[in-house]
Amino acid sequence: MILRNRLLTGAALVTAGALLAGCSTGSGAAAPSPEENPSGEITFWSAIPGMDLVTAAFNESQDDITVTFEEIPNSAGGGYAKLATAIAAGDGPDVAGFEYAQLPQFVGAGSIVAIDDLVPASTLDEYSAGIRNLVTFEDATYALPYDAPPLVMYYRQDVLDAAGLEIPTTWDEFRAAAEAVRAANPNAYLASFNPNEPAVQAALSWQAGASWFSVEDDSWKIGVNDKESTKVAEFWQGLIDDDLVKVQPSFSDEWTADMANGVTNGVLGASWSAAGIKSRTEANGQAGKWVAAAPPTWGEESNALYGGTSFAVTSNSENPAAAAEFLEFVTTDPAAVEARGEVGSAYLAYPGLSEIAEGVFPTDYFAGDLYAVFDEAYAAVVDGWQWGPNFDVTNTALKDSMSTVGAGGSVPDALDVSQKATVDGLEDLGLSVTE
Repeated sequence: MILRNRLLTGAALVTAGALLAGCSTGSGAAAPSPEENPSGEITFWSAIPGMDLVTAAFNESQDDITVTFEEIPNSAGGGYAKLATAIAAGDGPDVAGFEYAQLPQFVGAGSIVAIDDLVPASTLDEYSAGIRNLVTFEDATYALPYDAPPLVMYYRQDVLDAAGLEIPTTWDEFRAAAEAVRAANPNAYLASFNPNEPAVQAALSWQAGASWFSVEDDSWKIGVNDKESTKVAEFWQGLIDDDLVKVQPSFSDEWTADMANGVTNGVLGASWSAAGIKSRTEANGQAGKWVAAAPPTWGEESNALYGGTSFAVTSNSENPAAAAEFLEFVTTDPAAVEARGEVGSAYLAYPGLSEIAEGVFPTDYFAGDLYAVFDEAYAAVVDGWQWGPNFDVTNTALKDSMSTVGAGGSVPDALDVSQKATVDGLEDLGLSVTE
């Protein structure tokens, strides 16, 4: 897999801060000086389950640095708003988590410090070029990648068997499978469409070869409704119109109940979804009934990342050397993976750690070799995708416009609305934008 972050290249470097966020004089806070044998107290904020256990393991491992952990809401619950407000007020944590899509706006706002002088070059060099480029801007590294979650499709194997189906390998086969499941049991669906998940729409578009954000002649080129994205949107709208998927918010009570009760029998998720599927279905005797697979394709091998988190040292930190030492533990130390335990089914960015995660997470809940599927799905991630300077504009517009899907609205229309909102929002920030 090769992922190249072309967020700031060539002539785009002329106004780096403006291109990133439209509200900054630079692309990030100045890098602090390194320090040997750091000590002291630092704070850590994260929305990822199990990070309290990781923090406790770090504190127990040495006597020089003490980390205080605070769990914050996830992005849908306002976690980034809380984090941005706290950093702007000077009350932010020393270390915090940032998904790859949200990282550019925090870098552009000067909320994160470059860590090239805080973390050994030997550590940074261990990451693949593609993953490292997700956290690199203007040749400076602003975070350590935590996970690299590929898009993964999960199915109830017993439901596929009952309908006489093999695992779909193309989206055309997926539609045929959805028809077969409905024919075999009118109360069942192969999968659901989740209008509250713009990140899934982004991943599906990425897989199809779309480009939502790119820099061209000192301007942002926006393609939320480009032809590849529109193809994806029309495909899912066809499934919705023909009642072949159930429209419902992911992570809702309805979604959870339908999964547990066999109404929806597939989940379009990521590597981290395995833990959630297990927790939501094990009480219903579904152990061994779920199987993971690389998602269907449009005919050629391709995939995308769905989500993914990095950890960074914020500009509020008064002890960046201690923060960086903890940062390195969280993202690169096998002890951190072991401490988090079976809470998560992460596919980790640092080489060798996914093997540790595989040994900790109860993979036998799923039929087949779960992490071998993750390997396959990750290897197919296509080159060329990049995130824009303020994905929140796109994310909010798409979530709002998709809220009417299934009740008069359509997925293609939602892309059109989001395209306009994204362009307008970036122009309001004083950025040059083309379509």
